[in-house]
Amino acid sequence: MSLLAPTQDAMTQTTPPSHSSSSGRVGTGPRWLLLLLTLFLAAPVFAQEKRPLDHDAYDVWNRIQQSGLSADGRWLHYRLTPGHGDATLVVREVSGEGSHEIERGQNPTFTRDGAFLVFRIAPTLEAREEARSNRNTPMPRDSLGILEVATGEIRRISRLKAFTVPDESREWVVIHREAPRNGEEAEDETPEAEPAEPGTEPEPPEPEEEDEASAPDRDRDTGTDLHYLNLRTGEERVFRGVTEYRVHEDGSLLVFAVQSRDGNGGDGIHLVRAHASEAVPVLLGMGEYQRLTLDREGEQVAFLSNRDAWNGEDDEPLFSLFHAPLDGSEARTVASAGVDGLPTHWQVSTNGAVSFSHDGSRLFFGTAPPPPPEADEDDPMLQNVQVDIWNWRDDFLQPHQLRDLNQERRRTYQAVFHRDEARVVQLAHESMLQVQVGSRGDAGVALGTDDQPHRQIVSWDTRFTNHYLVDPRTGERERIATKLRSTANLSPASRYVFWWDGGDFEGTLPRGWMVMDLETREVVNVTEAIPFPVYNELSDRTAPPGSYGLAGWTENDGYLLVHDAWDIWRVDPHGREAPVNLTAGYGRDHQVRLRVVRLELDEPFLPLDEDILLSAFNNSSKAAGYYRTRLDGSRVPEALVMDDVAFGSLEVARDADVKLFTKRTFEMFPDLWVSDRDFQGQRRLTDANPQQAEYLWGSAELVSWTSTDGEELQGILYKPENFDPNEEWPMMVYFYERSSNGLHNYFVPSTGTSINRSFYVSRGYVLFVPDIPYKPGYPGESAMNAIIPGVLSIVDQGYIDRNRIGVQGHSWGGYQIAYMITRTNLFAAAEAGAPVTNMTSAYGGIRWASGRVRQMQYETGQSRIGASLWEAQHRYIENSPLFTAYKVETPLLMVHNDEDGAVPWEEGIQFFVALRRLGKPVWLINYNGQGHGVSGRYPQLDWSIRMQQFFDHYLQGAAPPVWMVDGVPALAKGRTLGLELVEDDPVADADDRNDGSQDRDEER
Repeated sequence: MSLLAPTQDAMTQTTPPSHSSSSGRVGTGPRWLLLLLTLFLAAPVFAQEKRPLDHDAYDVWNRIQQSGLSADGRWLHYRLTPGHGDATLVVREVSGEGSHEIERGQNPTFTRDGAFLVFRIAPTLEAREEARSNRNTPMPRDSLGILEVATGEIRRISRLKAFTVPDESREWVVIHREAPRNGEEAEDETPEAEPAEPGTEPEPPEPEEEDEASAPDRDRDTGTDLHYLNLRTGEERVFRGVTEYRVHEDGSLLVFAVQSRDGNGGDGIHLVRAHASEAVPVLLGMGEYQRLTLDREGEQVAFLSNRDAWNGEDDEPLFSLFHAPLDGSEARTVASAGVDGLPTHWQVSTNGAVSFSHDGSRLFFGTAPPPPPEADEDDPMLQNVQVDIWNWRDDFLQPHQLRDLNQERRRTYQAVFHRDEARVVQLAHESMLQVQVGSRGDAGVALGTDDQPHRQIVSWDTRFTNHYLVDPRTGERERIATKLRSTANLSPASRYVFWWDGGDFEGTLPRGWMVMDLETREVVNVTEAIPFPVYNELSDRTAPPGSYGLAGWTENDGYLLVHDAWDIWRVDPHGREAPVNLTAGYGRDHQVRLRVVRLELDEPFLPLDEDILLSAFNNSSKAAGYYRTRLDGSRVPEALVMDDVAFGSLEVARDADVKLFTKRTFEMFPDLWVSDRDFQGQRRLTDANPQQAEYLWGSAELVSWTSTDGEELQGILYKPENFDPNEEWPMMVYFYERSSNGLHNYFVPSTGTSINRSFYVSRGYVLFVPDIPYKPGYPGESAMNAIIPGVLSIVDQGYIDRNRIGVQGHSWGGYQIAYMITRTNLFAAAEAGAPVTNMTSAYGGIRWASGRVRQMQYETGQSRIGASLWEAQHRYIENSPLFTAYKVETPLLMVHNDEDGAVPWEEGIQFFVALRRLGKPVWLINYNGQGHGVSGRYPQLDWSIRMQQFFDHYLQGAAPPVWMVDGVPALAKGRTLGLELVEDDPVADADDRNDGSQDRDEER
């Protein structure tokens, strides 16, 4: 049976475009649930009483993923993914009524003309979970779906391994399939009795196990079926034993590697052209074939193979690099161990990428020294002593080295084969690890980068690099920069090297974009003459500030376009011409941040003579939108759309006047919208979560106040939907650093490590999220100076019960909370997740996720101390909550897991045992084996419930749960979670925290 034969799928629903769609689905849960939900939504709105969000809402809330337009702008695809359950792929007309729904569809791709949509179909969640829980049940496999968009007809192909829809193809698709399991016979295939040469017959049944005598000497990967399919004509070619393939972007050319178990299946590289009668061998022979690649024009192929060294006995036969023009010529070896140009004893590595330069004249590949010999299995010391040696001369610490061990074992060094000269040149070396060849591989210059001489500094500062100019024709190099704090890059036309120089933290050194002319080696600060800072003025870390970024380069590296806080500037890379403000100062005058939107990411240059789209963001109001201008400075930017929303996921149809984007606010889910290219005629195309109308929600507004330091700050205040300013409300406070620019963010009801904003506001909490600026050396005090006046400014409005204010934060937020509760009684309850509580011990701790010591966190990083422990010991102590734990009177909940790779678990333990010793109410939750946050569906749900129970008890007078009253003893672990409420037993009420008899002091 042809793979193009349509199959009936009970899980698939389609509505042809000639009929009106009535799908309106909100999820993919059980059918009875969908039916009940449909009936419920059909009831009159006035008959429904809105209810607060509960933990059951998480599973039914959809996300929109994998959205995209057909090239002609007529059709849209997107994926509706519920919090828990099977996703639904939706395909619908942009301007019509036609729509199709495919359950469990994902990774969709339109053909170039939009006539077909090809996608992956995942197994049901139930089947995947069953396989994970039962080791005797094999994991179910994906299928391929092909939708004929106009008719809604769907074809399904089982056992999908991979597929490719060529970018420019209107008809071809390539499908790579998994091998059938023993006894498995898919409904869309016809087994054959005899094996066949590549491309002549469909796949045979699974072969019987071979006896030891007939088996090959060395195991190797064997291939599976590859289908080359014409979607319009039904023309179909099947090639057996394929391990890799590449298809040209127009679909007209396919190359593939074949590996069979016994070497008699046409092993080698084969080429087939569209509509050709048969595949043509490029190279044949038993061996392994890897890293297959085509050049951009589809005129040549390259790959790695150990065919010439294959004898069936060697454990690791050496690979060579092969190249072949696709004109009928046979492939030839162009690089192998011992070839001129490679270091002595080095070899071609299968861990390195193989790629052609843009014009196809160069072929890049990876090389490596020979691997070290295996350990002596007869040496009892080597076999029984597992030891790490920490040496003060090591570049990276041992944990860092161990974390990168697999990467280092697979490290390769770039080399190049110059096709016209038939010559190999080694570019990267062990003393210069990375090389970037300019102009997409075609340039006469490359940029080398190496960080090895400065690796020790990473322990207490950032990464520093040396840079080299490398000649791709000879491999010769010249150092041009030493110990750069940022990474340098080549300009697109390879005329310049450029990098950001942030000067020093104190601001005594110049800051700006540095450009080196590669002809003269002259280095110029090209932004020095711009009358406004091009560095991030809000940076408050104890390190040189970063830049506001850059837009890119104009044609032939004519100009570099850089940003200040608001506008876009054109600068001369030689520094001779005066900078030109291409947005005519509009951004600064109107306090609107303007940035270039790059829709064509493959284009290396920005045009000066075409209209350019700019994103826009008003820093004061948080309104956003898009402008249009030209980058020749000839006109003031023209506003296309500006609204009190956040825009996202912008896409433009390739061949039509259609834009696709999302719009969101706190109250409005980011559904998909379309418009013309000027954002006129906007229409919302999706309604992913109509059930939101059943729930109490809320609103978000900007608020401002003055910090203790006299700085004007902003924050977000969320109010419940039924908010009445004449009542007193409980308030939650959540923060990290600066959050006010996210005023219009929507928060899907979901579990997580921190509180879900939508959930708490729906349940009757006012929520305050303040911005925090920091003073170097005083992170804890900075948080106090920003947050406490902000909270009090809200309390002064008269609708907050000052005895019912809670605070929650994680990691950096958790540290600040731990600090604050040692200095204020303002909060009735606090949750501090994974907090650092003793900076003197945490300073020398290891971030196990990265292997780095935490010294850098304090000297130049987020903790902002700005000096070593020995230079500013008093600051480490003053900023450590542990040393003032005796002042805490706020009930504290913490989550800190025993495999935390960022903040040492002992930090949470220290604070817990200190408060416990002092008789303070404190709880510590540890999810066994988890890291810096809470992960996994059930642990996150458990944690969300516990946080709600904790805050509801202290802020809303709810009964406490068993885990808060009695705990869960080790003997009960695994038998109960202790989530049941204890109606007649208050928690730690000795100080009558909730009796409201007196206002609590906001400061000691």
